[in-house]
Amino acid sequence: MPRRPSRRRCETDVSDFSEELRKPVTEDEQMETSMLSAKGMHFPWLQKQLETVVTGGKKKKDFAQTTRTCLSFIQDALLKHQWQQAAEYMHSYLQTLEDWDSYKKQAAPEISLQHALYLLHHGMLEEANRTLSQAETWRYGEKSSSQEILINLVQAYKGLLEYYAWSKKKMELSKIDEDDYAFTTKSRNMLSQSWKTSVNFCALIKTPGVWDLFVKSYVEMLEFYGDQDGAREVLTNYAYDEKFPSNPNAHIYLYNFLKREKAPRAKLISVLKILYDIVPSHTLMLEFHMLLRKSEKEEHRKLGLAVLFGVLDFAGCTKNITAWTYLAKYLKQILMVNHLSWVQEEWKSRKNWWPTFHFSHFWAKSDWKEDSDLACEKALVAGLLLGKGYRYFRYISKQDHEILRKKIKRMKKSVKKYSITNPVV
Repeated sequence: MPRRPSRRRCETDVSDFSEELRKPVTEDEQMETSMLSAKGMHFPWLQKQLETVVTGGKKKKDFAQTTRTCLSFIQDALLKHQWQQAAEYMHSYLQTLEDWDSYKKQAAPEISLQHALYLLHHGMLEEANRTLSQAETWRYGEKSSSQEILINLVQAYKGLLEYYAWSKKKMELSKIDEDDYAFTTKSRNMLSQSWKTSVNFCALIKTPGVWDLFVKSYVEMLEFYGDQDGAREVLTNYAYDEKFPSNPNAHIYLYNFLKREKAPRAKLISVLKILYDIVPSHTLMLEFHMLLRKSEKEEHRKLGLAVLFGVLDFAGCTKNITAWTYLAKYLKQILMVNHLSWVQEEWKSRKNWWPTFHFSHFWAKSDWKEDSDLACEKALVAGLLLGKGYRYFRYISKQDHEILRKKIKRMKKSVKKYSITNPVV
């Protein structure tokens, strides 16, 4: 808590103020002051400067400029024996000082939070907890919405420290036999700890924002105590509440929770569909593909093909052998059951850039050298999409490899029969 200024501090301020009064006013300042003074007690420029200090960034240089200007006005009014105006200027000057001090007081919780984060980063947990406890009780003036969010954030970080203590007890508990007296004692302590933590988390995670760390910790505790409904509610709100910003992790957390609960396939698909729309290259898209592929709905099976193409559109996925294996197998399966239009629809927007991006002669040589299994999967895809004469397929199909010889032979046969460059009617 900030302390009241000492008498010495006040004396220093008065001394500084007196020095400012004795400073000579420049010719420009005198001209500007007299022009403003001639208009009576309405000073728009001064008011603008005051508002800048109070509402516009609170920069120290703005504050210094404003107070110096006020002092110049006061000095000019005193020299001209304009006592009423001098009093008005003095009121403005003191009001500016008060407003600036109010801003600094309102910023105290934020400063405390920054200090606590520094302490956490350096492993000084007890000191961080004390700092957060002090910031948690801070109030100044009428509580604003921004101040409330800040206090909630302070409380949530305090909850995070409590979660850390809880997780340590959880680890200790896992090593104790359930029939042991110590097990019961530690279980009670953990329950008490979790209650405190949940109280600190609750307010923040209901506020729109990205609170991944807090949500994950809270859900872990809820699941540990068997509150599946509570955990589901938290994760569902975090993922679907329109007031919250778009956040891929929110859908990942919900999907993993539902997967642990062995939720129906349709529910899992609905969650991953949103993740697909946000991050089509996410590693979970391969799971999404398998869910769609096993679905009884034709629209899902068609989307399963689009998902694989979407993953391989990204440079970071070009060496993903699982994605290429899935695509090679699924393309062949689709073409075998005469869903040529599905393939053509996906290939239409890619035929002008995928050949260079994935299937150049350079990539054929490089892939074969680095990973021959990957090269074979890619070659089958290249052959099905571009034909047996395309350079990538041709290069790989000519390689002599004792282990892969049969696989390459089957690949040639599949391309000859199912390639979309020469479809069977």
